[in-house]
Amino acid sequence: MSMFVLRPDSTDLRFPPVELASPEGLLAVGGDLRAERLLEAYRHGIFPWYNPGQPILWWSPDPRAVLFPEKLRVSRSLRKTLCRKIFDVALDGAFREVMQACAQPRPGRAGGGTWITPEMIEAYDVLHRRGYAHSVEARRDGKLVGGLYGVALGNAFFGESMFSRETDASKVAFVHLVKQLERWGYAFIDCQISSAHLFSLGAEEIRRRDFMARLEQALKHPDRPGRWRFDADLAI
Repeated sequence: MSMFVLRPDSTDLRFPPVELASPEGLLAVGGDLRAERLLEAYRHGIFPWYNPGQPILWWSPDPRAVLFPEKLRVSRSLRKTLCRKIFDVALDGAFREVMQACAQPRPGRAGGGTWITPEMIEAYDVLHRRGYAHSVEARRDGKLVGGLYGVALGNAFFGESMFSRETDASKVAFVHLVKQLERWGYAFIDCQISSAHLFSLGAEEIRRRDFMARLEQALKHPDRPGRWRFDADLAI
């Protein structure tokens, strides 16, 4: 398979059709992380994922992991945690801090490293300031203990990463986000790559062609740019 190479200095931000991706989902290499290119990627079902020292790699896997808000699964133990209200959860209160926490080494991760590079933090912070990238923060006694971040376009939310420093903290943040997105009429949350953690919350795999069809419909809805806040009467 010949690899599509993106030029970082090019004004042409187009990506090749996702059907040309490798069996693993790798579609293109190179380019840059300017906001316009990132948004173009997400609008076409593509996302960057690479390790430090590598060129930027662009992916569109098949199958794709997604979560439909109405299919959120809350376990009995997570429900108990939610009812105890031990975490204060907010939207867009500490975007950069959440990304930096997601970038920290974690036990069990191969090599202990991270794919969230400093240049990626800078790039997504630009998206956040433009109102397209959002974070959810879970705090306990004022301390950030869990959260997640992602990108929103149309009525689709593209989840990028989450972290937890206390049991269930990231899950509580995720449940709050899903409930708010459901109220706002969002069609799905793109979870990108499957994992047992996401499956436990109700995520499922769909074929890439199905994902692309759903994405096309989602992008017909207006964006919701700006700083997000949870509805005061949101029931969890």
